[in-house]
Amino acid sequence: MRDFKKYKVWELSHQFTLKIYELTNSFPQNETYGIISQIRRASASIPTNISEGCGRESDTEFSRFLTIALGSASEVEYLLILSKDLNFISANTFDELNTEINTIKRKIYTLKQKLK
Repeated sequence: MRDFKKYKVWELSHQFTLKIYELTNSFPQNETYGIISQIRRASASIPTNISEGCGRESDTEFSRFLTIALGSASEVEYLLILSKDLNFISANTFDELNTEINTIKRKIYTLKQKLK
């Protein structure tokens, strides 16, 4: 069994999720059950799926959970674009978070490739 806390991509995605939670506190109240809920769930899904995959017995199963995490990261990427276009976040904030989510996506992909 793998220790998910030893994976840099897990740590990065966990810290990213904390940023998303803090950031969305400033979103409009009427988005509580819309974008706020969606982007929080999607961002939390990234480290959650990495963690769950680490608890599985095979590389194949771990890879499947990394694929799910990658899908969640892509969902977050879109929701960041939407948040910027709705003026919920600044262009600078978008650029910073977009860089971070794409770094996370690359690291997940690289980890998946190492499992083959």
